[in-house]
Amino acid sequence: MTKPPFFPGFDGLMTLSRREGVDIRPTLLRVLTDLYVQTHVHSDDEARQFVELTSRLIDEVDDTTRAAVRARLAIYPATPPEILKRLGLKPQHQGLRVPVAGEIPAAPPAPPPVKPPTEAQMRMASNLSMQPTDAAEINDLFFAASAGERSKILHNLAETPLRASARIPAARAARAVEALELAAWVGDIENFTQELGETLILPSRIAAQVVNDRGGEPLACAARALDMPAVVFQRVTLFLNPEFASVNYVYRLARLYDRLGERSALIMLAAWRGSTMAVTRAKYRPALYDDERQRARATPGQTRPVVQPGAVVAPRTGSQGSGR
Repeated sequence: MTKPPFFPGFDGLMTLSRREGVDIRPTLLRVLTDLYVQTHVHSDDEARQFVELTSRLIDEVDDTTRAAVRARLAIYPATPPEILKRLGLKPQHQGLRVPVAGEIPAAPPAPPPVKPPTEAQMRMASNLSMQPTDAAEINDLFFAASAGERSKILHNLAETPLRASARIPAARAARAVEALELAAWVGDIENFTQELGETLILPSRIAAQVVNDRGGEPLACAARALDMPAVVFQRVTLFLNPEFASVNYVYRLARLYDRLGERSALIMLAAWRGSTMAVTRAKYRPALYDDERQRARATPGQTRPVVQPGAVVAPRTGSQGSGR
């Protein structure tokens, strides 16, 4: 009489695995493992049969199935040594019922998440003061650029380590915004320019250049430096100068204003102020200690008239010589 197989239903599973398009190997390995661990004691034939069948399937299944089988056999005390070795498990030691698995290498510590720098940190790191010559160069480059180039300049200014101007005090800025909106409403460009220059501490020449620029980008920077609400800025661009106020003009500046950061505007404000210092220094050049001596050397000396022999000298008249 033939002894029945230890794994009932195994033949049916093998038949199913031969069908085209059906991968039964993961399920078969799980079933073999579950049936084997249900009994604590196995004969040599049962252990040999389990080793033969399992060895062919371990390397052909997916990682998830292999990990599940490994976990089941790692805690089973009668796992054959061949299977332990194939699964990377250490053989059972004396005095231990559970085979010891290999040490799992410790994962390297994850680096702490990098927090974006706050605005205060960016300002503290921005310790490069803008020299007057650099400010004048930035100012000239900005006003000479096209609309697209100006947008790129303002975008790049936010990433530079240049020191930005200090914020305008909130109360002063709020009063200025109200006055500027009223002046723009009635089209009073002169008072608008004066109020803008006084609030931003700009000379009249720069303030007029900002207000009268046909592109409108300088005006957007000035408004952002005052933290002017976007709705108010749209009304200002619409009513301040009717000559510029086309639909495309207002819409383009509104989109630019939404993307414009305060830091870029304040750096541009620092450039306007610095360019004024450059012009003032060029106009009033400090005198050197020997300038007067050099001018004295260059000026020809005055010669005294020489009296020719025989010439008649005019008599001197005076209170002392009148009676003699």
